[in-house]
Formats: sequence, structure tokens, C-alpha cells
Amino acid sequence: MSPSKLAVAALGLLLVVGPLLAQNLPEPANVTELLDAALPPELDRVLRDYERAWRAGDAKAIASLFTEDGILLQNSRPPIRGRPAIQAIYEGDRGSPLRLRALAYAAGDTVGYIVGGYRYGDAPHDMGKFTITLQRAPGKPWLISSDMDSMNAPPKPRQASDPAAPVKIPSTSN
Repeated sequence: MSPSKLAVAALGLLLVVGPLLAQNLPEPANVTELLDAALPPELDRVLRDYERAWRAGDAKAIASLFTEDGILLQNSRPPIRGRPAIQAIYEGDRGSPLRLRALAYAAGDTVGYIVGGYRYGDAPHDMGKFTITLQRAPGKPWLISSDMDSMNAPPKPRQASDPAAPVKIPSTSN
């Protein structure tokens, strides 16, 4: 093979393989968990009320923490807007030992946010992270305007024995 054809083949291979390699970067070796931020009581109340409602499996109480037109942005789901829709998404969920912690926050008179991590029970590390955008009328309690969460690791692929796994239909063509 001539040198020019070899160079073109090598360049073509790099163009195809390069982006694939760039997408599979290894995790940093020394990931340090961020320290908790101490929240003012009126912001901390939002997280503790959320935990209590979640642990009780109380969909109505969770929805009541949101503004009337609040938005819920969950992993692998389309956005959900409004208290009735937020309540409906949580109806039938059993309680679980959710633990929320703040990593950063800011608050003005009527707008604020909390960035944090979440875990369940006595798990040693956060399994996900969240941002909560807050609103309030002057002198009133904070309500959640938007709640966005995401997992720290991609979800595990479903097993073939999982009843919720997609059914593979055999091909009829040869």
C-alpha cells in the first residue's frame, strides 16, 4: 500500500474512532465529596419538609411544597408542571428514607436556590444531585419553583428477566 493511501486510511480511522474514545473518559481518580453548606432555617425547612413528605409517601404533601405552576424535572422523564401533575406522579409511591444535603445556596427577598446531593438511608455517598429553585412572596415561606435531579451514575441496563424490559420481537426476514 502506498504511503498516501496509508495516511488517508489512518486519518479515516482516527476520524471514526476518535470521537468514540473521547466519550468514554475514565472517572477522575480522586473525586472528593463536597462539604455540606449550612442553610438558614427558612431554606433548611424546605429540605426537611421534602424529606418528611417523601419518607411518608405523601404525594399531596410533596406537591404542596411547590408553587402552583412548579416544575419537576426528573431523570429520564419529560418535565411535569403544576401541583396536580406533581402529586399525580408521586401517587402510589411508598415512602423511603430520603436524605437531602445542601452543597450551595443563595437567597434574595423573593428568589433563591439550593444545590445539593441526595441519598437513601445510611448510604455512605450521594447517589444523585439536585437543584431546587425557590420563590416566595415577601414575608411568606419559600416554595419550590423547580426541582431538577439526576443520578450520579447512569442507570443500570434492564435484565432480560425484568418484566419492564422491552420485548424483542424476532425478525421474520431471512
